[in-house]
Amino acid sequence: MSRYDFYVDADISLATTIHTAVYHDEAIFRLLIENIFVPSWQFIASCDELPGPGCFFPFSFLPPLIDEPLVAVRDMDNQFHVLSNVCTHRGNLLAMEKCQNKHGLVCKYHGRKFSHQGQMLSMPEFKEVQNFPQAVDNLTSFPLKMWGNWLFTSLGSYSQLPPSFHWMTDRLQWLPFAHFQYQPRFDKDYEVNANWALYCENYLEGFHIPFVHAGLNQVIDFGTYETICHQDAVLQIGYAKGDELCFDLPTDHIDAGKKVAAYYYFVFPNLMFNFYPWGLSLNIVTPLAVDKTKITFKTFILDHQKYNQGAGSDLNTVEMEDEAIVENVQRGTKSRAYQHGRYSVTRETGTHHFHRLLADILNGSR
Repeated sequence: MSRYDFYVDADISLATTIHTAVYHDEAIFRLLIENIFVPSWQFIASCDELPGPGCFFPFSFLPPLIDEPLVAVRDMDNQFHVLSNVCTHRGNLLAMEKCQNKHGLVCKYHGRKFSHQGQMLSMPEFKEVQNFPQAVDNLTSFPLKMWGNWLFTSLGSYSQLPPSFHWMTDRLQWLPFAHFQYQPRFDKDYEVNANWALYCENYLEGFHIPFVHAGLNQVIDFGTYETICHQDAVLQIGYAKGDELCFDLPTDHIDAGKKVAAYYYFVFPNLMFNFYPWGLSLNIVTPLAVDKTKITFKTFILDHQKYNQGAGSDLNTVEMEDEAIVENVQRGTKSRAYQHGRYSVTRETGTHHFHRLLADILNGSR
């Protein structure tokens, strides 16, 4: 890896894009998975998906590459937890599907029982075992944070969500997050034959909208499109053309008087919160291989009457257009004739910021 130079100048007017080895080198791909994704905060579920006390919600942390078996729990006091979903006896998976049990979780292999908080409660045929039980016989607990009506966890040792979530809250606190209704029938997974970073950097600039998204360009005013970078996040604001659908903002809001059609928030490394007047489209970018990525769309509706209108309409078409471009770029960046490009100072600040974050990790400064 040392043969590559991943430096990205802080001055966008001087900078060149990150080395294309990021998109094609297997060793770099694995390093980024371990150093970026393992400690990252990832979406679990809406609180509504754990509807009552004693509910267990099994999930895996970014399969198939990390694929850590976990279970979200709503205990009898309505408190949420994230626990290892692996029995501490012989490693059997505990919860295989969402279930509700007020008595706790029982392993179906040898009957070891755990509380909703992960403590081992009982174990058959273990009376003769010395120095038992110990702390290691309890299920490992992982950090859990609620933001709005949504639950997040990490495999890292963090205790708090990154600053990006607080930054989003500052601008969006007027939205009634508790009223966003999850619509699983609209869930959709897409597979893109491209590196995860290429998909993210495409998302992080509106520069391509007039050239790639004819439909979106009809409702978004490209001339006023705005990008704001912040630590581990990027906000893009799309403003509506003419009488196209936009937010009804409070009079004291920072964007009051503006025709905001969409707030596009990117939280490093892979979460995309797309807020429209109708609700939220949450996009989760999951690396599958160095040249393959899964994109998961989850829909949370606030106003059914506005759904599929304005900038948040026909998202499938927009996705297909993005995929076609990103797959072409995956092929193009393998060319022996290409290693770096330059940035538009006014239009590619989000991609430049993303490349700087990647470069910091690859250079060992983050």
